[in-house]
Parts: sequence; C-alpha cells; structure tokens
Amino acid sequence: MRSKLPNVGTTIFTEMSGLAAQHDAINLSQGFPNFNPDIRLQNLVSKQMKEGYNQYAPMAGVVELREVIAEKIKFLYDVAVDPQSEINITAGGTQAIFTAITAFIHSGDEVLVVEPAFDCYNPAIQLAGGKVIPFELNPPDFAIDWKKFEDSITHKTRMIIINTPHNPTGSILKHEDVLQLSKIVENRDLVVLSDEVYEHLIFDGEEHCSILKYSHLRHKAIAVFSFGKTFHCTGWKIGYAVMPPQMMKEFRKVHQFNVFSVNSFVQHGIADYLSDRSTYMKLPDFYQERRDLLAEFLAESPFKMLPSKGSYFVLCDYSAISQSSDTEFAKWLTAEIGVACIPISVFYSSGRQDGYVRFCFAKTPEVLQEAGKLLQNL
Repeated sequence: MRSKLPNVGTTIFTEMSGLAAQHDAINLSQGFPNFNPDIRLQNLVSKQMKEGYNQYAPMAGVVELREVIAEKIKFLYDVAVDPQSEINITAGGTQAIFTAITAFIHSGDEVLVVEPAFDCYNPAIQLAGGKVIPFELNPPDFAIDWKKFEDSITHKTRMIIINTPHNPTGSILKHEDVLQLSKIVENRDLVVLSDEVYEHLIFDGEEHCSILKYSHLRHKAIAVFSFGKTFHCTGWKIGYAVMPPQMMKEFRKVHQFNVFSVNSFVQHGIADYLSDRSTYMKLPDFYQERRDLLAEFLAESPFKMLPSKGSYFVLCDYSAISQSSDTEFAKWLTAEIGVACIPISVFYSSGRQDGYVRFCFAKTPEVLQEAGKLLQNL
C-alpha cells in the first residue's frame, strides 16, 4: 500500500504527552487547559441535550449560533457579516483549515506557509496535491520581513497561511503587518487563510488585528476561529470559518462531504452562552495572569523567556542549560526534571535548531507554580 503521507508519523504532541504520563511529569507540552469550561456553559450544553437537540444540525451550523457570531464580529471588528452565507460552523479549527485547503488548492498549487507553523497545515496541503513553500521566521522577534515575503510568491502561489496570535511563538501581527499583507495580495489571484483560533488570548493591551477588519483582504480571505480554545473545551471540537459568499459556496461543497454538520446540542448551548460578551472579553486578563505567574518563575531560572503577546504559549531559550538538540532537551526535561515541553524544531519544515522549547500556560495556578519551582531549581 502506497502512503499519501509517507513522512508523517506520531505527532510530537502525542509523543511528549505520552512521555509526560510515563514519567509522571507536569505536562506543559500539549496545548490544552487542565481545567473545565465555565459550569454555566456546561449546564447550557447539557440542557440543550436534554431538551432534544440530538439529531443532525443544519450543514452550515445552527442558525442561532451563526447569528450570535455575526453580532460578535460586528461588536469586535465593526464588520457586518451575513450569518447565512459567510459563516460556517466546523468540527474545530483544524477541520476548518483542512476543508479550506481541500476546497481551494489544486494539484501543483503552491501554498506559502509562515513557519514555525502548527502541524496540521502541511499534511493538508500535501493531501490536496499542493506544494508547501515555507517562509521561515527568525528568533527572537519572529517578525515577518514583508519584502522577502513578497519575493517568495510565484505565479503558482494560490494560498498564504498566516496565524495570529501565533502558535508556537506567542507573537502577533500588528496593524502595519496586515496593511503590508493587503498590499502584497491586492492584485494577485490567491486566498489568504488566517488562523485566528487564539483571537481572545492577547495580552498587554495589544489589539487582535483580525483579517476580517481589512476590506481589501476580506474578499479573498478565510478566517478560522475555535470555541475549544476560547472556552477551555478543546475536546468538544467546535469552531467556525468566516469568508465571502462566493468562497463559502466552495467551502461548503467540501464540508458537507467531510463532517456534514457539527454536534447540535453544543451549538445551541454555545449560542446561549455567547450572547453574554463578558464570556470572551475577560479572557485576556484570565490568561495574562497565568502567563505572568509562569514568567515569574522563569525569570529566576536559567531559561530566557521570549515575550508572549498572545496564545497560551511561551518560548524559552535553554542555551544556558544545554547544547543538546531541542528534541533531546525536551525529552530530558520531561524524564529527569519532571516538566514536559515541546521542541520548536518540529514547527519548521527544515527542522532547524535554534535552541528553544515551548511551554503551555493554560493550566491552573497550582500546576504552574509546581512546574515553575522545578524549572527555577534547575
């Protein structure tokens, strides 16, 4: 049997979480919270299940949820989005990304991927017959050189994938960045896929510059969001994609034969919960407190922590501790010190070694304090 993904094996996230369990280490590797979603959200979802919303939802998503999402987008970004033709509920952000790539990438098309990048992008491109063109960012600021970026675009480029707030670096795109991107793509026949699953996890008073805010980009852009990331329920696998109607028609052609629709009772529960704006407006402070708590311990450790402006991740330079490869170091830290992390080389197609690992701070204060003390005493 001939594999369509011959170079893909078990992900580093599964591997490091397994190693953490094996050594009873504190798991700051895989990006998920160790706490439950708001009990009010749990009760709303349970209520909807008990009231009978247990059959297929509409293919595009429950209307009430799409309507409240449109209200949220208007409130946050002052953009009017049609809930009928421009919003689709998906089985998490990953399914939205896979569906978008499958819908718009043909054999031989090039996709410019800003790296380091989350590991779901490249396999989806390969399965669609496309070619990954990595655009590597460099530490410590991981800023995009837009001149070099434009030079990487060819006549075969059909999609650009960006991610802000960024996993794994914690960096963000600012207004000037998105304006530069807008100028670059304005007269080009391509799609911009914007992974914005951490839109509410942004710190220090910074602004999330959603691609939806930019009229010159919106007509060729897909924005992807995640309720799992927003409301601490990654296991529910629910998110949504926003794009212009003509693009949504193509997206839904793939979506309907992929998952068709997403669990109905969760959609109804989130629709009720989302009508309270405080549920997402309080998130920056909620996660910044956790970032700052871990940072206090890292400041007293041999690690050098890079600034994290968004997401629930921080990168740390470990060169004062070891000269090992980042994968070897991550495994050593897990097995010998008792704190699991993720090596950054796995987020680059080239596997380049810069001497950084990623910690997830979406944990309870007690867990972050325990991990922080272990790292502090290195």
